[in-house]
Amino acid sequence: MPIVRVRQHVNPFHLKYQQAVSPPVWQKVYANPERPLHLDIGCGRGRFLLEMAQLQPDWNFLGLEIREPLVIQANQWAAELGLTNLYFLFGNATRSLQPVLQSLGTEIHRVTIQFPDPWFKKRHQKRRMVQPDMVNDIATYLISSGTVLLQSDVEPVSREMCDRFQSHPNFFRTHAEWLKENPLPVPTERELSTLERGGEVYRAVFVKRERDGEIGRRGD
Repeated sequence: MPIVRVRQHVNPFHLKYQQAVSPPVWQKVYANPERPLHLDIGCGRGRFLLEMAQLQPDWNFLGLEIREPLVIQANQWAAELGLTNLYFLFGNATRSLQPVLQSLGTEIHRVTIQFPDPWFKKRHQKRRMVQPDMVNDIATYLISSGTVLLQSDVEPVSREMCDRFQSHPNFFRTHAEWLKENPLPVPTERELSTLERGGEVYRAVFVKRERDGEIGRRGD
């Protein structure tokens, strides 16, 4: 598969990325829109979802990515593999997540946010992807007992993401310490490269609390 080369860093505050995405007609995207849905925010080249969609054909997968050339390429790969349970969408998550989730007409079952741009410089940290509004949108549309997996190879970034979810009343963290193993069957490219060079991956899972009087449903 040929690789498209794009800039690694994209400023989410640039005018180009302020317009919310127009969601597709989901009945035309997925062969069966009623399957449980896994959302990967900041999916990059999409290789993680390409593998997951083949391993779990009874799930639907949606990748949201701000770099449009990567989205075009990933959808081409999915089409070549004949995957009708996978779609990639171009958009700035801070602007597009809520309208995308609202358009689905159903709850999501699982969310992954993996190795987001760390924006190391203090003046740039406001560009980091996981902000309170995003956590609130996820809390609104995630099914009760649905899960959120957070990963980064930069501990302060993982701590900040965890703090955002921990401060929301609808979420609780499953383990106080960083998870040693990835609970999902597919690692990301960044995860593999980090571990191969002896680096650390800082992982945490959050679960949405069950609503009063409701038995939590799990899609996993």
